Amino acid sequence: MSIYVETKIQGSLDELWEKTQDPQWHERWDVRFTSITYLPRAAESEPQRFLYSTRIGFGLSIDGEGQTVGSRRGEGRRTSSLRFWSDDSKSLIREGAGYWQYVPVDDGVRFITGYDYRTRFGWIGRGLDRLVFRPLMGWATAWSFDRLRLWIEEGVDPAVSMQRTVIHFLCRITVAMVWLYQGLIPKLIASHPDELVMLADAGIAETTAPTVLVIAGAAEVALGVMVLVFFGHRWPLALTAGLMIPATLVVAINSPQFLLAAFNPVSLNWLLAVISVIGLVMKKDLPSARRCLRAKPETD
Repeated sequence: MSIYVETKIQGSLDELWEKTQDPQWHERWDVRFTSITYLPRAAESEPQRFLYSTRIGFGLSIDGEGQTVGSRRGEGRRTSSLRFWSDDSKSLIREGAGYWQYVPVDDGVRFITGYDYRTRFGWIGRGLDRLVFRPLMGWATAWSFDRLRLWIEEGVDPAVSMQRTVIHFLCRITVAMVWLYQGLIPKLIASHPDELVMLADAGIAETTAPTVLVIAGAAEVALGVMVLVFFGHRWPLALTAGLMIPATLVVAINSPQFLLAAFNPVSLNWLLAVISVIGLVMKKDLPSARRCLRAKPETD
């Protein structure tokens, strides 16, 4: 159950070491921490003690401590081992340990971490950790590693990565909600009269219109689900944007009276298309946990 994450970064080992070992750089790309502060030490040979804090919302934060030791070994590899613990009663993690490993390769550096920890709150804490917290920590570690990769390889500032991620997330959730709502409420659940009128205007017989409405509603619900399920793919947003042009033209040709309604297809379709395009634009150079290896290779 220990967490393992590995990525390959096309950059220098020295730059990667600095951005991971210097707390002012580390806290910028690692989403698991809000702040990291190194404590003074009497000698370089002593372990480096540090304090960390993570904001969890509503003005609350979780605080903890740790110590790290950096070392070098043959063939240019470097390792950094650490221990961490928290006396904060809000923290699920009681104590843990792990390592970072830097392995030079021909086209960059393999950046690897592995860590494990013990929880508090007894069997409730263990269950919560297994079902929710540990998968979330693994994802957050991998996402942060890819955020660091983009910073080094593409020069994308971590703050920009976060902004793009939030905007893309909001766009995708909004598009999915619109598809789900439009498919469920006016078509599958309410069978709104306006929907039946537009089908009649399009030449659909009255006897078959309810069936066609159900099919259309199911298709919209399916597309809404796909926008969420295929969260890392561009095509659901591109499909949404592309469908808005013919959808608006069909209404304008067959049912022009609806173009004058208070809540009409022109405004809805335009907004949905624009939000989809914004989501597509923000998709460029987004961090993704899927780019990282999440299981230790058997050859290592």
